Amino acid sequence: MAAAAVRTLGSSLGKNLREVRLHLCQTSAASKGARDFVEQHYVTLKKANPDFPFLIRECSGVPARLWARYDLGREQSVSVDNMSAEQVAGALKTLVQSKP
Repeated sequence: MAAAAVRTLGSSLGKNLREVRLHLCQTSAASKGARDFVEQHYVTLKKANPDFPFLIRECSGVPARLWARYDLGREQSVSVDNMSAEQVAGALKTLVQSKP
């Protein structure tokens, strides 16, 4: 399912967004889904959007959170703590499609 969600995003990341950041902890169980998402889907997203800034920020003890920056510096975030890779993909899809 996550792969399907990532494929449907295709090269559409840059249409509504200016940047996506994923904050996660390298070791915590709560960030496992975020780490799995990166391992499974980061390359696919970057190949489809080579010039789009998709940033991974690792910090010990930080809660997993997905940030989206839109035009005019507006930002929106969603917690992805304790989510699976599929749920993280769904959260990304929601942020891509939303217009804050």
